[in-house]
Amino acid sequence: MSAMSPSRWGPDQVAQRVDHTLLKPEATAAQVVATVAEAAELGVAAVCVSPLMVAVAAAANPAGVPIAAVAGFPSGKHRPEIKAREAALAAADGAAEIDMVIDIGAALAGDFAAVGADIAAVRAAVQGAVLKVIVESAALLEFAGDATLVAACRAAEDAGADFVKTSTGFHPCGGASVHAVSLMADTVGGRLGVKASGGIRTAAEAVAMLQAGATRLGLSGTRAVLDGLG
Repeated sequence: MSAMSPSRWGPDQVAQRVDHTLLKPEATAAQVVATVAEAAELGVAAVCVSPLMVAVAAAANPAGVPIAAVAGFPSGKHRPEIKAREAALAAADGAAEIDMVIDIGAALAGDFAAVGADIAAVRAAVQGAVLKVIVESAALLEFAGDATLVAACRAAEDAGADFVKTSTGFHPCGGASVHAVSLMADTVGGRLGVKASGGIRTAAEAVAMLQAGATRLGLSGTRAVLDGLG
């Protein structure tokens, strides 16, 4: 967890921790190109797009902003080999980072062997990529409580994840919370990164997540958040 005080989180410091995100199903190629350009302008850590749009983003990326793609998104209810293949294809198209969704139902049922095997399949398929594991923290907390979220994070670590990530932003239970981020950060203890994503729309919300232990933020309204820090 960072020791930086809230006042130290300026626009540049926050931008370096942002995945500038466009995952709307109606997103067009032109919008992806514009998002990549904006990502380069803002100096973010990565730009996150849907798998089908990775090649578009890579072709419109002279600044070389790292590209992230999702896998098994947004439900997580895909066979592990499908998630793995989707991730591998995205990596072949130019994605340096993969954000995969776990089988949330398996976690709620306490079947962490299945959760881990799912993650491990994707990890094996994209050995050279940064792997972020979306645990849909709001759903786990609402339906099962803290212990299940902790267990999901441990399964992700054991399976070789580089980050645990709160949310897709598409689940009706909601997105990131300070409680979830703090619990996840305490669980992984700095061995993995923690990405807070889903519903973070203001500078105050972004700083709260960073102060809770997030090392990366998923934002679709990045410019507005950074402007709020200026």
